Amino acid sequence: MSDSVPGDDAVPGGPRVPAAPSRRGVLRTTAGAAGAGLGLAALGGAPAAAAAPRPAGGTAAGPAEPAPPPRQGATMAGVPFERRSTVRVGIVGLGNRGDSMIDLFLAVPGTRVTAVCDPVREKAARAAAKVVAAGQPAPAVYTHGDGAYARLCERGDVDLVYVATPWELHFEMARTALLNGKHVGVECPVAMTLDELWALVDLSERTRRHCMQLENCCYGRNETRVLRMAHAGKFGELLHAAGAYHHDLRELLFSPTYYEGPWRRLWHTRLRGDLYPNHGFGPVANYLDVNRGDRVVGISSFGTPALGLAEYRAAHMPPDHPSRKESYVGSDRTVSMLRTAKGRVIRLEHDVSTPHPYSRVNSLGGTRGVFEDYPARVYVEPDHKDHQWGDFSVYAEEFDHWLWREHADPPGGHGGMDYLMVYRLTQVMRLGLVPDFDVYDAATWTAPVPLSHASIRAQGAPMAFPDFTRGEWRRPRPGVDSERPAEA
Repeated sequence: MSDSVPGDDAVPGGPRVPAAPSRRGVLRTTAGAAGAGLGLAALGGAPAAAAAPRPAGGTAAGPAEPAPPPRQGATMAGVPFERRSTVRVGIVGLGNRGDSMIDLFLAVPGTRVTAVCDPVREKAARAAAKVVAAGQPAPAVYTHGDGAYARLCERGDVDLVYVATPWELHFEMARTALLNGKHVGVECPVAMTLDELWALVDLSERTRRHCMQLENCCYGRNETRVLRMAHAGKFGELLHAAGAYHHDLRELLFSPTYYEGPWRRLWHTRLRGDLYPNHGFGPVANYLDVNRGDRVVGISSFGTPALGLAEYRAAHMPPDHPSRKESYVGSDRTVSMLRTAKGRVIRLEHDVSTPHPYSRVNSLGGTRGVFEDYPARVYVEPDHKDHQWGDFSVYAEEFDHWLWREHADPPGGHGGMDYLMVYRLTQVMRLGLVPDFDVYDAATWTAPVPLSHASIRAQGAPMAFPDFTRGEWRRPRPGVDSERPAEA
């Protein structure tokens, strides 16, 4: 049983979840399904005929698009949260990410952390102490058993479950939260297979609860400024965009303390494609109004040989290190080309295995000009001429997002984008507004994980990209570029 503080009550009259699978069971199941010998059909799974990655048909228009599975509930596009005076948060996973994010939830007005969960007692105790130090009541603490997170999800004093655990656990934890009537925000990626993505879409629609990919880069200052410039027409008709996750993680992937075990490194033994597309894809999807007037219809991916991690291991790990038994199949660099219904092109890249400076690429181009990041620079007509880059900072006064105007120096990591993400999420929950992104965005931004793997295994063959919105993408609607609420 859990070692929670008194008051551990289930959701009154709410949906109940069957006995949760064990942490080891989830790990075994996911690892087996995502093994190095995985076939294309297995990536999608059997339950939904439209879930399996499909190569292109034979037409110049692109991949043949399978029909989506039947909708199991009304769309969640444009559905507001129920209004509440306080957002009560349960946090699952208190490692590097969860431990830092709890500080931000505690810093946002109108937010209370009511429960925390982690199998490592010391981490849970440290998180609970932070809550008390912030002047809030002691949270319920869950550390006992692999299904402790399910007991947190059953509580009646949790409105939002925040999941910051290893990737292979994300789907089952999000599923459990939804089945218990909770909204859920999940760190990247939201799931690892197309079958899981469709399941979350269906569950969100059936339970009428939001399932969100908490993509902090969507709230970066550069990203939100470019978004507003794009919507104001500064780049003209939009044509192309690019995003990436270029981050030299070799030292951290082999660190005995940074990650809880080798889980992240082991994904490089299982999948060949883009393991972490969300940081690059989320912002550029917003620029192009993906799921809000346009959508991705196909993806084709290519990967280099997987040499970087083995080379680093040979130079830095002792001969008896457990990693010596690992065979890395994940491409050192993947490049994916995505095509949208309007004919636009998106380039996504992933590289965490070779030496290079950090970059998310983050570029956008149209008929009137282009923006490129790292470093930030812009060229738009008629402001610039002679083929010389212009100063991006001069557009701050006119185009900075209202969140950045009101929080010029936000607390927290990653330049403040983490805080603004938490602030905005809890704001829309308190005020009963529509979230800036929803389960369709979560599924879309994560789909390149299985689809890029399938495409690389098929020698770069284009794969049909599912329409998780089931046609709702044709309806323009606000997203991160939403108006500031009158009642903040």
